[in-house]
Amino acid sequence: MKRRDFLKWTAVSSAGLALPGGLCSLGRMAQAAQGPDLVVAKGAATPQTVRAALDAMGGMKRFIAKGDVVVLKPNIGWDRTPQYAATTNPDVVGTLAKLCYEAGAKKVRIFDNTVSDARRCYKQSGIADAAAAVGAEMIYMDSRKYRDVKLNGTVLKSWPIYNEIFEADKVINVPIAKTHSLTTLTLAMKNWMGVMGGVRFRVHQRLDESLVDLIRVIKPTLTVLDAVRILTANGPTGGDLGDVKRLDTVVVGTDQVAIDSFGATLFGMKGSDLNTVKLAAKAGLGIMDLSKLSIKRISV
Repeated sequence: MKRRDFLKWTAVSSAGLALPGGLCSLGRMAQAAQGPDLVVAKGAATPQTVRAALDAMGGMKRFIAKGDVVVLKPNIGWDRTPQYAATTNPDVVGTLAKLCYEAGAKKVRIFDNTVSDARRCYKQSGIADAAAAVGAEMIYMDSRKYRDVKLNGTVLKSWPIYNEIFEADKVINVPIAKTHSLTTLTLAMKNWMGVMGGVRFRVHQRLDESLVDLIRVIKPTLTVLDAVRILTANGPTGGDLGDVKRLDTVVVGTDQVAIDSFGATLFGMKGSDLNTVKLAAKAGLGIMDLSKLSIKRISV
């Protein structure tokens, strides 16, 4: 170390030690400069709420660089219109795509391996129109673009996954919060079933472990949980407006396990009530304990 650099380091260290908590305070200051772990934003106007949430996280430019090819992965699995809360809110997806372009993205691509007919799902969800309005590309997934990926997981050792997830510069997971008959809730981790090829029902016997195996290799740049409307019963397909609750909320973070843990609270549960969250936290793939997180709540 050169003398000049040594003196700079000594000055910074001494300043840190003089603060209450010493170097620990420096760590907290550094974390604060990067932004909170989670932002929970609530507001009646969804586009403004999404934008405010990203601003509170440090802005989209913190995550997206000029020239990036970005993949947005919403839940578009079902032939439902937005009011039924079975698919990701189109205003959330469209606003995220717009923010990516404003940050300098070269392309924004949106896709999902739908259960119902893809063309109907894309149109009925409102996401196709939202994408077109901001110049994003809706991709119909091509069976030739899956490749076997080594997961080395507890249950899944390898599985065909859509290759564009790995070819993109940045990936943003955009799930909707809703109930699910097999996993209690479907949130961020469950949303990755939409990039799986093969015979997907084969993972249902040990679905929780399989989802944890997936996130060993699928690590999004950002996760944005859509809780504008949540589906409180009869998920994941829904179909009864009586099961829908409007929260006008979006939750943003980089830790998909933490997102799912917080998402559980929207249904009156804890993260530890979800087996996927417990298993993922135990595997060291994210944080389940919300008390260990910096959570910023804003109203728009």
